Amino acid sequence: MRTNATIFRLAVLAGAVGVLYITLAQPEAAPPLPPAEADHFAFVPSMAGTRPDGELRVDAADGLVVDAELGHLFDYYLAGLGEKSMAEVRGGIERELERRLKPAPAAAAKRLLGHYLDYKRALVGVEQALPRTGDLARAARARMEAMRQLRPSYFSAAETAGLFGASDARDADALARLEIGQDPSLDAAQKQQKLAQLELRLSPALREEREAPARILHIEESVRNMRAQGAGDNEVYRARAAALSPAAADRLAELDRDEAAWQSRIDAYLAQRAAGMDAAALQRLRDAHFKPDEQRRLGAYE
Repeated sequence: MRTNATIFRLAVLAGAVGVLYITLAQPEAAPPLPPAEADHFAFVPSMAGTRPDGELRVDAADGLVVDAELGHLFDYYLAGLGEKSMAEVRGGIERELERRLKPAPAAAAKRLLGHYLDYKRALVGVEQALPRTGDLARAARARMEAMRQLRPSYFSAAETAGLFGASDARDADALARLEIGQDPSLDAAQKQQKLAQLELRLSPALREEREAPARILHIEESVRNMRAQGAGDNEVYRARAAALSPAAADRLAELDRDEAAWQSRIDAYLAQRAAGMDAAALQRLRDAHFKPDEQRRLGAYE
């Protein structure tokens, strides 16, 4: 899985920047389904049910903290390009900044947003000029170097470190692993030795990030066993909070509720569908209870 994750990350790094792109109850016993409601708070329809990324922070002097979280907020809204214009996307980001921050740090964040958008536009042109190659590692290396050379034109050294430092470390680690794997001059033992050396050089933050998924899988396996033995939500929450953090336990509990609500809707839909209906009636049933993007998932249950 680690190799697949590395290849996926490098594929993203090397790619061009695109436009920011049961058992059925008897029919009569089925509980009524509430009509699906539009998410009026979603920035664009495809983001229904999500919330803007990024935990914005200020320092003791009420100055804006420039870190990866700020970039996550920018990128969340930029993902809506295509459904909204660039002007609308920028307006959405600026309103979110005004909502979360006091006037002075909000103004600083807006200034940085302008530089961030200019940088993204310039990066498209830079990428178009990169030589095409089928070598994934070489393409990723070229793109990484191009990004690093471009940034000083738009950001200070501190801003660059804050916005891109963590992602650069991940990309550099992934690229180093890929280059080791593709190096024909190394035998299997030498590759393992070099990979072990990379592990020793991992920063504490990156090591924590790499190990977190395994810990979550482990605690969720424990949760399944707890529930099978009759544990309730409170016990599950305490176990998750102890193993991860209260914030992570909150997010996992929210996912549990979302999944339970979805499964309840599916069960009721399948029960009504089992009564028999023509294609037009079936589509009306789907439209009444599921959004278009949700309907794409129905085939797996039908």
